Amino acid sequence: MTAPRFKRILLKLSGEVLMGEGGLAIDPAVTARVAGEIADARAKGYEVCVVVGGGNIFRGLAAAARGFERATADYMGMLATVMNALAVQNALEQIGVETRVQSAIPMASVCEPFIRRRAERHLEKGRVVIFAAGVGSPYFTTDSGAALRAAEMKCDALFKGTSVDGVYDADPKKVATARRFETVSYDKVLAEDLKIMDASAIALCRDNSIPIVVFNIRQPGNLAAVLRGEGISTIVQNETASA
Repeated sequence: MTAPRFKRILLKLSGEVLMGEGGLAIDPAVTARVAGEIADARAKGYEVCVVVGGGNIFRGLAAAARGFERATADYMGMLATVMNALAVQNALEQIGVETRVQSAIPMASVCEPFIRRRAERHLEKGRVVIFAAGVGSPYFTTDSGAALRAAEMKCDALFKGTSVDGVYDADPKKVATARRFETVSYDKVLAEDLKIMDASAIALCRDNSIPIVVFNIRQPGNLAAVLRGEGISTIVQNETASA
């Protein structure tokens, strides 16, 4: 895969990435491995922002389907993302990486409020910034929060770490003949509902020309490989760039 040299990236992780084989919602060993990959990217000169979902602890949409009031369920999910952000911060700081957590829901006792200029200053000083609590409002996913923060922070790309190695034309876990795209346009992802992120997140990245790099974060060392342009991934970008 050929990819441009990115300087500032936003890494979007699902909460499930932090889960281990033993059923722990947050597995310390897995979290430490992910932190090591982030630290390695930072050591190579990348400015790194992170957004972690909360699905390993609480998923608002699923809870709403079971009878929870939607806004309340979404706020509970946002609090779960703060817990995950603190876990990743702890793992990073244990290996000597300065890290700041900024939450869209103010909770001054445990983290900073989201302030864009302060976040930019942290990045300029070499710190990793973890954005928590989504956009701070219900009815928006952490994918939308990641796209919004990537736009606000003027990131060169949004890296979506998942359990698959790119974007396919069908679910590769269910369809053996599913074909992986090397590159694909935002419009194709939206038109064919390829489900890598929610539609509002895709549209926001499209409108701000932020490439989305979809790769398998569960494979050790894969973030570094994809950043070098050597790993397996799919880049979602404008039609002219993906032609």
